[in-house]
Amino acid sequence: MLADQSEATVVVVDDEKEVADAYALRLQDRYNVVTVYGGEEALAVIDDDTDVVLLDRFMPDVSGDEVLRRVRERGTECYIVMVTAVDPELDILEMPFDDYLCKPVGSEDLVAAIDNQLRVLAFEKLSEFFRLESKRAVLSAAVPQDALVDHPDYQATEATAEALEADLRGLLADFDRVVEEFRAIKREQQ
Repeated sequence: MLADQSEATVVVVDDEKEVADAYALRLQDRYNVVTVYGGEEALAVIDDDTDVVLLDRFMPDVSGDEVLRRVRERGTECYIVMVTAVDPELDILEMPFDDYLCKPVGSEDLVAAIDNQLRVLAFEKLSEFFRLESKRAVLSAAVPQDALVDHPDYQATEATAEALEADLRGLLADFDRVVEEFRAIKREQQ
C-alpha cells in the first residue's frame, strides 16, 4: 500500500547518543532520518516537514513530555511515537502521543511503528483529497468553467488538491487506482 518511504522524515530524539545513533543507523536506509540529542534541539528541528518523531521521555534539558506538549501546542503536524524506558502509568492517558514503545525496542518494531504512522498520514491526506475532489467534480459539472476559473476559493481548492495529489503519489503505491475508483462514482445529478 505504501510507496517508497525514503522521502519520509523521521526525527530521532534521545539524550543517550548511542541509543539515538543506533536507531538512526537502523532506519537510515528506509527514511530520511534526523538525529538530535535533547529536547531543546528537538524543538528546533521538528516542523511541518517532519512526518514521525521517535521521542524519549526522560531527558535532562527538556523532557520528552514537555517536547510533546510544546509540539502539539504550536500545531506542528507530525506523528509522535514515545520510545522510552519510562514505564507507562496512568498519566499517559492525557498525553497526546500517537504510539508508545518501551525500551529496548528492536528494529522491526521501530519500522512497524513508523510505517503505521505513515499509513495514518497517507489515509488522512487521502481523505482530505477525496473531500476536495468530490467538490471539484460536482462543481465542474454544475458551474460554468469560466466562473470556476475566476473564483478564488475554487482556485485555492484546486491548488490544495494538486499539492495533496503530489504528496499522495509519494505515499501510496496504488494512488492512481484508488483515485480512478473514486472518480468513477457518479456524483452529479443524472
